[in-house]
This record gives sequence, C-alpha cells and structure tokens, in this order.
Amino acid sequence: MNKITVIGSGSVGSTVAYTLVAKGIASEIVMIDINEKKAMGEALDIRQGLPFCNPTKVYAGSFADAKGSDIVVITSGIPRKAGQSRLELAQTNVDMLKGLAANVTKYAPDATYVLVSNPVDILTYAFHKYTDIPEERIIGSGTILDTARLRARIAEYYSISQQNVHAYVLGEHGDSCFIPWSLANVSNVPAESFGSCTKPLGTSVSYPEFIKTDIEEYVRKSGASVISRKGATYYAVSMSVCHICERILSGIDTTMTVSTMMHGEYGVDDVCLSLLSIVGEKGAHTKVLLPMNDEEIAALHNSANCLKNIINNVTF
Repeated sequence: MNKITVIGSGSVGSTVAYTLVAKGIASEIVMIDINEKKAMGEALDIRQGLPFCNPTKVYAGSFADAKGSDIVVITSGIPRKAGQSRLELAQTNVDMLKGLAANVTKYAPDATYVLVSNPVDILTYAFHKYTDIPEERIIGSGTILDTARLRARIAEYYSISQQNVHAYVLGEHGDSCFIPWSLANVSNVPAESFGSCTKPLGTSVSYPEFIKTDIEEYVRKSGASVISRKGATYYAVSMSVCHICERILSGIDTTMTVSTMMHGEYGVDDVCLSLLSIVGEKGAHTKVLLPMNDEEIAALHNSANCLKNIINNVTF
C-alpha cells in the first residue's frame, strides 16, 4: 500500500495525480488545494476512469488527510507566465510555501517531499529552512526534465532509442543550467562523434550536423516554447515527477538529476541545485560526483552563484 499526497490541483498537480493512477504507482492519492472545489472536481474526474486502471483510492482532502503519506508532491504556487523567468516567481512562492510546509509536515513527518513548483531550486532550499525533514527526504525535481529533453534531442539527431543516450543537464533548473559535454555519450561513444562512428549496411545514413550550441538552446528554451504555444507545461514535468515517485517506492536505487542541498561538493555549499543523485526508498541519499572538467565545474559555480544571488534577495 502506497499513499501519495499531491498539493496543488492546477495543471501540473492534476496531471501528476492522473499519471500516478494511469501508471499504477500508488494505491491511495490525496489531492489538496486551497480551491477545494477544484480539487474535488479533479479527483472525481480521475476516479471515474478507475475501472480501466489499477484499483486506486483517489479523493480530495485537507492537510490532515496527508497523514501516513509515503510521498508528498508539492506543485502549488503561482505559475510562470510567457516571458517570465522562473526566478521572478521567487518571493511570492517562497511566502506561499512557508505556511504550507508547516501545515503538511505536521501530519506527514515521515514522508519524502518532492518539490515541483518554480523556482524549484529556491523552493527546495526554502523547504530545508522551514522544516525539520531530513534532507535526503527533500527532493526538488530540478533538471530531471531538462535532462530528458536533452536525451530526447540527441536521440532525434541519430534516430536512436533515448535509452541509448547518456547525458545530463546540471545546475539550476533555469537559464544558468549547463550540459557537461565531456560526459555525454550514445552507447559509450561521445555524443558528437556517434554519427561518424556508425557503419550501416547497404544504403548510407546521413545525420544532421551535431551542433552543441543549438542543442543547449533547445534544452534551455523548451519550457518557454511550450508556454508560448499552449500557456503552460504539465505533461512532461508530470511524467518526470511520477518517475521520481516510482523510484522512491520501488526500493530500487536509480540515478537522476534532482535538486538537493550542497555541502561542499565541487566547492559549492548552502544552495540547492541539480547534480546526479542516487534516489530510492531512502530518498536522495547519495550524490554521484561526476568527473567534470574545469570548464564544467566553472559552469556549476556560475549556476550556484546565480541561485545564491536570488537567495540573498529573498526573505525566508
């Protein structure tokens, strides 16, 4: 029996709840929102499709109903608008998180908390400051979606399965994120060299020119591109959040790029950002220190400094 509470019933929260049900990840899902009517409507809509899914209890509730949750997913906050950076949201959503954190941790002190609302790195940091939850059980969704976008884009270049692509986006979930290209590979072949290393039988295959700056731009602007077209992003981020939840509940440790508190790794301290972490039933319990080069470590420091500039200007 697995219980997950989803706080926030907007586009992201409701899609997270729906995806959890569709994938059969939890046996009980509680939806909480300040707009109780909206939460009830979303829960009812999902519940009416349950005959086609694994048996799941889905309902709208209050903070008290979070009691006994294995995972609490926090999606509530003011959404990002077209042309607005994630970091512009900081103070408003930090203020909103303060009261929410106190209310939910009172009832679910043993849960693992997955922060999704933006700016996610700042809110993950704030959650550390506002609660006594052990830090391995505080996980920001971070650059897990950016990493998925990167792998999907590289896979498109070579018309190959995304499962063969191993590459990461690290740092801030935002404009200062970066790709450690020295580690990016397709089946252990450096990503930019994969095309020249393939020897097809019969007709030749022509791959487009692999331009790293174009791929970086694609990854960095993907969220804004979706928002400008449809007003919000929620499908891909919900799938990535459900992947985190599934790995936590499965008990099988998995590496993923999520936002956690830094304690001197690569010379970075007292800020939350994404490195490669091992996530499982004990939460984000281990960081994997990738063998990055000096340029990539400098990019990590730049990302950390960008986030610290925001932290220093936000009232917690």
